[in-house]
Amino acid sequence: MFPCEGHCFRTHDLLEIDAKQLISSPASVPHWVKEELSESPFVVVRRGLATGREVPIGVRGAQRNQRWASFCHPELVKSILTPSQLLSRTIPKSRADAIPAFRALNFLEDRWMGLALPWGPGGSVGFELASGRHAAKQQSDLDIVIYAERRMRAEEAKSLCDRALNLPAVVDIRVETPICGFSLREFASRSPAAILLRAPSGIVLGRDPWGAELRSVDSNLRN
Repeated sequence: MFPCEGHCFRTHDLLEIDAKQLISSPASVPHWVKEELSESPFVVVRRGLATGREVPIGVRGAQRNQRWASFCHPELVKSILTPSQLLSRTIPKSRADAIPAFRALNFLEDRWMGLALPWGPGGSVGFELASGRHAAKQQSDLDIVIYAERRMRAEEAKSLCDRALNLPAVVDIRVETPICGFSLREFASRSPAAILLRAPSGIVLGRDPWGAELRSVDSNLRN
């Protein structure tokens, strides 16, 4: 979470921004970034070290190799859409018929109806629901984000993973704690063994995604 000038931005949030001001400031903005943002002024909050009053963001292009990392001042943000808010967006029937990941999301909403933790789509599905621009492809996975302020048990994680099986598309579930992100499936199958934890400072191995040890490591790296 990035507290900036009264706003709190979380990794995977979708931001509608003032694209003209963003692309006019850096000296070396790829040409495709200008084209993409002129048509769809949405960026995703990426993981990164907090730098004062800036939010780390990522711009996605039409191709998989078109990803651009930058920073955005909070004053350029017009609106914030969280993954959980995107669950209320209507999926057009034509897109649900054409894209398996959208059908998988509809099924998953039913299967996870009792989940109390905030969750929703990320990746290409989330971007399309936020921006209205076609981003998901027929072969796209369904990327899911769960925000877990509290600790999860391995049994709880396994139950969620089991209910995400046998859907029209592969489901990749990322859990975000206050200090890092990790794969729900890896946590469910390996806990209490060490797993890969995606912290603002980089990828580390750890046993407790909510632990003070990791928080201490990140704090030392920021100093």
